[in-house]
Amino acid sequence: MKIVFLDAKTIGNDINLEILGGFGDLVLYPNTKPAQLGERIYDADIIITNKVVIDKKAMDNAPNLKLICIAATGTNNVDVRYAREKGIAVTNVSGYSTESVVQHTFGMLFYLLEHLRYYDEYVKSGEYARSDIFTHLGRPFWEVYGKRWGIIGLGTIGRRVGQVAKGFGLDVVYYSTSGIEREEDFQSVSLEELLSTSDIVSIHAPLNENTKNLISYEQFKVMKSSAILLNLGRGGIVNEYDLARALDENLIAGVGLDVLEREPITSDNPLLKVKNPEKILITPHIAWTSIEARKRLINEIYKNIEAFLNGAVRNRVDL
Repeated sequence: MKIVFLDAKTIGNDINLEILGGFGDLVLYPNTKPAQLGERIYDADIIITNKVVIDKKAMDNAPNLKLICIAATGTNNVDVRYAREKGIAVTNVSGYSTESVVQHTFGMLFYLLEHLRYYDEYVKSGEYARSDIFTHLGRPFWEVYGKRWGIIGLGTIGRRVGQVAKGFGLDVVYYSTSGIEREEDFQSVSLEELLSTSDIVSIHAPLNENTKNLISYEQFKVMKSSAILLNLGRGGIVNEYDLARALDENLIAGVGLDVLEREPITSDNPLLKVKNPEKILITPHIAWTSIEARKRLINEIYKNIEAFLNGAVRNRVDL
């Protein structure tokens, strides 16, 4: 049994992947470029991929392939329909990063809301040492208690964000990007109402035909000028050119992004050129990467392979 992990570098060097070698010959590649893919998977029985694309051509080039393990929740990098036609099982891992993403959501919020970079630099620059008073009021901030948090995409992560937000005393509402209404603990509202009434807006939705460019210039115009937007879903949900314009025109107070339309970020991305860079926080798609989350991810992949070898398919990706 040959198991090939095509982009093991995305899991980090601090996570032990050798547990996966208990099933057979484990080959770990830090990353795999399209030109390298065919040779690396030709004799593989099991492929593990985080973001490397496994399409029809790739599967046709891997005659021994029996199982594709996606080292993530999203499945858009695998042609699941063709895999089903070929009799190749596809599994993913869901729920492993919920607490990590929720934690990062609130970390981004408070960094922006309380102007923590500004105050940290104020002290370290020596300005505080020269002050004639014990405090400094250069960048006022408001309390979240009693404010409204609007969640776009009330899946597992969005729901957990709402629960934590309620603990801070916020009123929580949500907008369903799928249009499916379920009985929830939070009030469902239209997108326009959510944007116009929320002090904090966070996105936790997948990228699809319903969410592509969901937030563009027209949506920024209805938001509060004091509002903070957080995107921890997918980059293409927010139009980045319109976001840069909205920040420069002070249509919103700040934005935190852990996802971008193109990753890694391109040098010509308009968000790198906003007039007031302190209003934007960008992290390199790390919300999911707590140590605990990555350990859970590998453990779940192990269980998926174990179940498959025992004649069952666990966490099968459905069409």
